[in-house]
Amino acid sequence: MKIGITGTGSYIPSIVTKNDDFLEHEFLGTDGTTFGNDNAVIIEKFKAITGISERRYANPELKTSDLGYLASEKAIEDAGIDKEDLDYIIFAHNFGDLTHGKNQGDTLPSLATRVKHLLKIKNPKCVAYDMLFGCPGWIEGVIQAYAFIKSGMAKKCLVIGGETLSRVLDEHDRDSMIYSDGAGAAIIEANAASGEILGHTSATYANEEAYYLFFDKTYNNEGCPDTRYIKMHGRKIYEFACTHVPQAMASCLDESGVQIDEVKKIFIHQANEKMDEAIVKRFYRLYDKAAPEDIMPMSIHKLGNSSVATVPTLYDLVSKGEFEHHKVKKGDVIIFASVGAGMNINAIVYKY
Repeated sequence: MKIGITGTGSYIPSIVTKNDDFLEHEFLGTDGTTFGNDNAVIIEKFKAITGISERRYANPELKTSDLGYLASEKAIEDAGIDKEDLDYIIFAHNFGDLTHGKNQGDTLPSLATRVKHLLKIKNPKCVAYDMLFGCPGWIEGVIQAYAFIKSGMAKKCLVIGGETLSRVLDEHDRDSMIYSDGAGAAIIEANAASGEILGHTSATYANEEAYYLFFDKTYNNEGCPDTRYIKMHGRKIYEFACTHVPQAMASCLDESGVQIDEVKKIFIHQANEKMDEAIVKRFYRLYDKAAPEDIMPMSIHKLGNSSVATVPTLYDLVSKGEFEHHKVKKGDVIIFASVGAGMNINAIVYKY
């Protein structure tokens, strides 16, 4: 029996924050000093590199688990399954539930348990747990769901990726403009009519790469030193991703037995437009090919980087025909790929 995705759903927050909304921010360097350029120049350079012109933030009353629940409802409906038949709920995130105006994460109970509660699932054998795997968390959750089903431990799994990164931002850090909120979900099951996972790979690099993404204090020397925010070594991440992600994608493709020319779309984590373009070009270069122009849908321009939510959200939009200029049809071979905190990398070759 084929194991694949039978339903998807996403929740895209309604608050649109444009680049111009950062014109009055006080951006500071790592040493707390101001930059020589004004914010208009900083924002222009930021957009040229990342491709981001706007991003989405969640309404104050909604937490990450709420976004995951809303996406999950749609996925369950799309798959046409009884929610009581779910064997596992896997929720990939990084910071738990964050109350608007605070940045202390809440993971007690787990976000997966909160979603199960919100869905009103009564079956105690529906096991709910969280996945902490950085931005590749949703893909890793799909791989785990695949393993559960293949081993006979499960028949149907719900895999969610959700985050409210807007609530762990240092407003004095230029990188704060990258991050956004959102959630995506998918039902994975053994079903003759579903798509099929053809191959997968995962890796963790935890030597000098381990702390390329980390938690640290604000760049404002007058701020509270005990409050922590998401921080990153952007250049190191860029170089790491461009080196290792193409290799992981190629390894996964070779394992699947699929030829490179059969790949129709690549759904890659929406971290940085220039970085994603470089990864895909280097991937094709491994096969002495040029990357096709329409191979990689990009949502980062309007939705920003919502971490674990970028891949499932983008896939949901494209698969439902709601993403301009990009479509997938039955039988198409696609690749999911991601890189993020850990440093973790993974990929899936999937037949739609």
